[in-house]
Amino acid sequence: MKTPANSLTSVLHSHMFGRAAWVAALFVLAAVGIAILVMWRTSDLLVSQVVTSLEHEAHAAVLEYQRHGLAHVSETVARKSSVKGPSLYYLENAASAYLAGNLKTIPDTLRGTNKGGVFRYSAIGPTGSSIERSGVALRQKLGADGVLLVGRDIEDVGAFSSWLRWFLFAAFGALTLAAIAAGYAISRAFLNRLAAVNVTAQSIMQGDLNERVPLSGRHDELDDVSRNLNHMLDRINQLMLGLREVSDNIAHDLKTPLNRLRNRAEGALRDPRGGDAYREGLERTIEEADGLIRTFNALLLIARLEAGSIEETAVTFDLAEILDDVSELYQPVAEEHGLTIETFAPNPVQIHANKQLIVQALANLIDNAIKYGRKAVAGEKAPLRVTAKVFVEDELAVMEVGDHGPGISLQDRDRVLKRFVRLEQSRTQPGTGLGLSLVAAVARMHRGTVELDDNNPGLRVTLKFPHQSDR
Repeated sequence: MKTPANSLTSVLHSHMFGRAAWVAALFVLAAVGIAILVMWRTSDLLVSQVVTSLEHEAHAAVLEYQRHGLAHVSETVARKSSVKGPSLYYLENAASAYLAGNLKTIPDTLRGTNKGGVFRYSAIGPTGSSIERSGVALRQKLGADGVLLVGRDIEDVGAFSSWLRWFLFAAFGALTLAAIAAGYAISRAFLNRLAAVNVTAQSIMQGDLNERVPLSGRHDELDDVSRNLNHMLDRINQLMLGLREVSDNIAHDLKTPLNRLRNRAEGALRDPRGGDAYREGLERTIEEADGLIRTFNALLLIARLEAGSIEETAVTFDLAEILDDVSELYQPVAEEHGLTIETFAPNPVQIHANKQLIVQALANLIDNAIKYGRKAVAGEKAPLRVTAKVFVEDELAVMEVGDHGPGISLQDRDRVLKRFVRLEQSRTQPGTGLGLSLVAAVARMHRGTVELDDNNPGLRVTLKFPHQSDR
């Protein structure tokens, strides 16, 4: 049994969550390093300010001693000690006897040094009880007459440093939890979107070609991928439907000539004339086989057009010259059917395309126009001519072929561009139903379009290609 894509276990074991966890860990480690640096610099700055202040005060005491003597310094220390505040003082004479200050003795940690340092001392708390506090002091000699201890209470500084440390630790913990939660949420949302793609893929693999990847509507990168996948699935579905239609059409349209081929061969064998009958039967069999070969060649050409690219075989040429050559080639055929071919190409029209395929498409259009253009519309006197034009319109190279035959009804115009589609009025004419399909394939391959319109009466087929000036 598969674990759901959005379950806790699935999310925690996903590569997406693993990457998010690594990013969160690196971010937290970087934040911890920055915080430690900030704490160290803050503590160093506070201590430096206190030490600088003590050095200035100790230097002032030395100057006062040099000017007025130890007694005057004792009076100053006594006056400052009487003021409630963070300042700490202790003054003793050369015999180590206490003279003045709010410290009653030199702390034990400072007796063995001549520089000073951090110490603990007893102070009177708000309730009158004795409490232990921290201080920092400098030891300053006053000549040979005594020693002065100048200090500051740093209990509040220590409390602030401790609070800052615990605050940062708590912030790091909260940040870590937030990063994990964000990674979990992002991973779960991503896996949900990915699960929708997987479900769609599984449905398609099981045969439901109409299934599509749902879009979230956020217009993000995943929506872009889903939209492209849906376009690809639409194209695949279209090709599958086309393949199914081609298979059906092959079975329908090729079954008759194959049966006819077999019946003629069998009839020739049974003909009592012998050799002459065999020869005649073989000739007609070869004709039928040639028709089948042409059909399959057209199918192969259309398949190559829909699957290939023309960039390697494309050249730049004048479409007007192609029109003149093909029209000249088909002019005798048109005259045999009582038609004329009128061409219109006032200016050169340069396109970058596969020249052979463009010639083939134009030849198919003119051949169809000759084949059906000689059919006059009942009750009307249609002109017995085929028109072929090449010109530039809206920055596009346009190739247009029209006739004045029965035309194609509006509801059938999209259908006749598919393979093996032959309308009822064309069943009496020789053909495979691949002519217009080949023209449409050539247009798609060159990023062009095919339009079928009413020629009043008849059919007008228009092909539009990118003009060379647009490349």
